[in-house]
Amino acid sequence: MTAKTSKGRLSWWQLSLLGIGCTLGTGFFLGTSMAIHKSGPAVLIPFLVAAVCTYIVYDGLVKMSVANPDKGSFRTYAKQAFGRWAGFSNGWVYLISEILIMGSQLMALGIFTKFWFPALPLWVAGSLYAALGLVVILTGMKGFENFQNIFGVLKAAAIMMFIIVAVMIILKGTQSATLDSLQSNYEEFFSQGIKGIWLGLLYAFYAYGGIEVMGLMVIDLKNPKEAPKAGRVMLIVITIIFIMAIALAFALVSWKDFNVEESPFITALHDYHIPYVADIFNGVLIIAGFSTMVASLYAVITILVTLAEDHDAPKILAKKGKMKVPFPAFLFLAGGLMITNVIGFLMPEKIFEYLVTAAGLMLIYNWLFILVTYMKLMKLSKWEQVKNSLGMLLIAVTISGTLGEKTSRLGFFVSLLFIILIGIATWIVVKRQRKEA
Repeated sequence: MTAKTSKGRLSWWQLSLLGIGCTLGTGFFLGTSMAIHKSGPAVLIPFLVAAVCTYIVYDGLVKMSVANPDKGSFRTYAKQAFGRWAGFSNGWVYLISEILIMGSQLMALGIFTKFWFPALPLWVAGSLYAALGLVVILTGMKGFENFQNIFGVLKAAAIMMFIIVAVMIILKGTQSATLDSLQSNYEEFFSQGIKGIWLGLLYAFYAYGGIEVMGLMVIDLKNPKEAPKAGRVMLIVITIIFIMAIALAFALVSWKDFNVEESPFITALHDYHIPYVADIFNGVLIIAGFSTMVASLYAVITILVTLAEDHDAPKILAKKGKMKVPFPAFLFLAGGLMITNVIGFLMPEKIFEYLVTAAGLMLIYNWLFILVTYMKLMKLSKWEQVKNSLGMLLIAVTISGTLGEKTSRLGFFVSLLFIILIGIATWIVVKRQRKEA
């Protein structure tokens, strides 16, 4: 791989902060309840496993980015490693997964907003957040950075607030329920068995979704060689926050009391009657969902423009005008957001849940291909080969875990359907290219 010059302006700690803003979202604040439902108190293990695998994927991605800074990131590297079919398919798999995920985020934001405004229709709330997200994208890279930095700090502060409040409740020692919860969760740590840990892996991985957005921003670093340090710091900080928050939640209530439709941190504090806690965390959930949606918008428009520039999407999508983002690509993004918003509110709840599960799986497929590309393009030491193989194994185990229950199993088959459709489109594009050559 050949290196290109980069005119970045970010320091490594700014990239770390952006990573926290892009990663700490509804996948953790809400998805953790689903992970607990599957794994019980042993959910701490899937989160640690997911953290290790996330670091392996990020490390491979940034090493390729340091060797060859390119705004197309993983899809460009896939194309360099395996040809046009890999770049085309990787880009479109990622685009579809992110667009579907954004639809689910809009639904979640609408539900959270109804907590304060019960009469507000879900589709109206979703449309408002979609419009606000598009406005942030119109401000360009600088506006996106400032936005994510502010919201990243707010989300991290909210979790730290929960940690401090939980510690104070435990130290106060007046609640016998605390001791009962600790004993119950300790005794039932492996109550769901190995299968529970296996099933919980997928939801733990969801909580770390967003590191590929960090990979897209490596090109904006002043010194791209500091990208690995930025990722290490971000992942260490966010994993410590995740583990401490979950462990303290278990110290407050039994794992059986958590509801998959409610944030575990709201559930944990519910019986302690702390003023305004529900309102504060509802606001945090809105901030988390909105900021991760904006991160997805940024990633989608970046990948879309690189696809158009490589003639893997209509060339007009990359046409630049006076705006800070290409207007045709912006319109495409707005249209996709509107469609997923409509689909999310018209489709039966379960069907859309299958689509969201499929989207999450497609994101993990991208992670797997990043590791395959890394192995192809870079000269790996023996340790790096072992680490890369471990990452691929963990992803394979996580994907196989979706076969263990009905909802995720159907989502797996839906994801395969999308992969087949993209595969057919890839075959047509490559065949047409060969005829034109």
